[in-house]
Amino acid sequence: MKDDNCIFCKIANGEIPSKTLFEDDAFRVILDLGPAAKGHALILPKNHYANLYELPEETASKVMLLAKKMAVQMTDKLKCDGFNLVQNNGEVAGQTVFHFHMHLIPRYKNDNQTIGWKPGEPSQEELEEIRAQIVGE
Repeated sequence: MKDDNCIFCKIANGEIPSKTLFEDDAFRVILDLGPAAKGHALILPKNHYANLYELPEETASKVMLLAKKMAVQMTDKLKCDGFNLVQNNGEVAGQTVFHFHMHLIPRYKNDNQTIGWKPGEPSQEELEEIRAQIVGE
């Protein structure tokens, strides 16, 4: 199932050329055109899912296995010093293309990139409220 108006569907299915690192019947892994670091790549499912919430569990598990395989290969070949897996859902979370994708970002000492957040300082009571809300107590 493809979305004819989705650029990532077109790339994943070979309608738009890309620098492909891996391809099988379900996924294409490509180099990002606006990389955060040398080797920054994207895992794109060939089927269209807007985000993680729409992704079938079987596909989600395959994405993680592929991410591990690619991270190991890229770390070996690029000699990076670390690795980030990034996956955004929704505009407020930084998603700009609404086709599920996972970023594979090799990290290098002094690459001047920051991927993180400012840690909050919730009280134990706030943490308990949130825990109870999530688990439905």
